[in-house]
Amino acid sequence: MVLEKRNILLNQRPDTKENVIKRIGAIFSAEGYTDDNYTQAMLEKETIFNTYMGNFVALPHGIEAAKKDIRKTGIVLMTVPEGQEWGAAEKPKVIIGVAAVGDEHLEILSKIALSFSDADGIDRLLGMSEDDISAIFEG
Repeated sequence: MVLEKRNILLNQRPDTKENVIKRIGAIFSAEGYTDDNYTQAMLEKETIFNTYMGNFVALPHGIEAAKKDIRKTGIVLMTVPEGQEWGAAEKPKVIIGVAAVGDEHLEILSKIALSFSDADGIDRLLGMSEDDISAIFEG
């Protein structure tokens, strides 16, 4: 499973962008998806390129050089209904951390784009359970 239910964090409170990324990185490391270096690679990516993708979605992930730090593909999904400061014009309400082996991130990004391509999709997601969200990524 790419998205384990225990890695879906619903209705979180806003925090600093750095703390959110560190929390996602800690989950990746604790769950065996990455080694500890991947968190720093995600923070470094944000200094190069803001991972806010529009439509209230941010996709933090590591720099290309960090591919070696990924053991298996996984994602962490966090909802922040009131919006998370991300250094962009809009505050993301859905933050999806991605750690992907090889090109597996392309399939993940495709599912995200298809599921959350408009504001209605984000609103639906904010009302879903962990089971419903998990089914989107496993379906």
